[in-house]
Amino acid sequence: MKEQKKIPTGKIQRASRILNTTAKVGSNYVSHYTKKIFGTDDREELDRRNAEDIYNAFSELKGGALKIAQMMSMNEALPQAFTEKFALAQFSAPPLSLPLIIKTFKSELGKTPTEIFDTFTSRAVNAASIGQVHQAEYQGQTLAIKVQYPGIADSLQSDIKMVKPLALRFMNITKAELDHYAEEIEKMLMDETDYTGELARSIEMSGKCKHLENIVFPEYYPEFSSKRIITMEWLHGTLFSDFVKQDLPQDIRNHIGQALWDFYAYQTHTLKMIHADPHPGNFIITPELKLGVLDFGAVKRIPEEVYQPYFKIVAVDFEHDTQARDEILRGLSMISDSDSDEVKEIITELFINLVSIVRKPFMNDTFDFGSYSMMSEMTEMGEKYKNNKTLRKMNAARGARDSIYINRSYFGLYALLGSLKAVVKTDRGEGFMYKSTPLS
Repeated sequence: MKEQKKIPTGKIQRASRILNTTAKVGSNYVSHYTKKIFGTDDREELDRRNAEDIYNAFSELKGGALKIAQMMSMNEALPQAFTEKFALAQFSAPPLSLPLIIKTFKSELGKTPTEIFDTFTSRAVNAASIGQVHQAEYQGQTLAIKVQYPGIADSLQSDIKMVKPLALRFMNITKAELDHYAEEIEKMLMDETDYTGELARSIEMSGKCKHLENIVFPEYYPEFSSKRIITMEWLHGTLFSDFVKQDLPQDIRNHIGQALWDFYAYQTHTLKMIHADPHPGNFIITPELKLGVLDFGAVKRIPEEVYQPYFKIVAVDFEHDTQARDEILRGLSMISDSDSDEVKEIITELFINLVSIVRKPFMNDTFDFGSYSMMSEMTEMGEKYKNNKTLRKMNAARGARDSIYINRSYFGLYALLGSLKAVVKTDRGEGFMYKSTPLS
């Protein structure tokens, strides 16, 4: 893959690149509808061109723009051309050239990489949205060096603002919802650009989870880390995305799937903090068939006032226990006293249908993720409600902001387990306080 020699860092430069891309997408639509008049339109070709144009622009910009593409790649409601292309943002973005990496080392650690380490790869071994990874050797130890792209932290806020129009066009979300969650997204992305904070989170989370079976974490090196560089042990293994493509025995799929499920159950219900970026690029499978966790850039602490109503959805009979149902809906900011009866009714109906999908894995002690596609069911539900007049008239977003990364974590977890086709024991995990009851 061709290396990138510079990143547009000025607001005008970045805005111009995004505006040009928006115009190009608009031109693609004009061409598509022109062909449609003559009966020669090809929707798949339109999606492919749009996905290519957007990904190429976001790859050049990196940072917030590319991170949003990465998040969108986990949305199965998007056309396949988008999810496939945007998934490259997880670990296969165009890398930066070595001179830019050396410049970051000098500004952060005062020395070049080869002045610190015995060896240092001149090309990145993988590159994602916020930074890229190089391999190094130091006193017989193989290390992974994550280096943040220049200027990324400074451009995050403006990137999110400029990318909103494209996100609105392709994501199944309203402007009110996007604005409602933008602050939370921005905060989490800012956390991901603070490598000093990430290093502290990585050490904390790996230390608290190291007792879990079949999970391994790298050792971290604070003395070779800074606000823009993280140095850690190199974990040998196969990327999760490559591992699931192999012809694997079911017991191995179940083995890895169980490790992944237990990892998230313990974080969520015992630690009340969660690895909120569960995409394939953040996990490897070691030769010993252990799940290696590579990145703690996004960790969401779950407030008790959000945890309580959020996970009660597993236990409540929403059809009949109306008091508990309404308490949960209010606790998650889904309904309020100012809502009309009509709005409350449609929100409640929508939420019951959503809960029936999301909580399926909790309904039995064992669940087969290979026979389940949560996002396809949610897409069908979206089609059912997309033209509902009451929903379309609502101008307020619904849901607690804190829940966006819990949703992201579990949607991502289900997607990983689905691609693994794993059968796992879902018996709640340590610390889980609720028992499920079936919806009528």
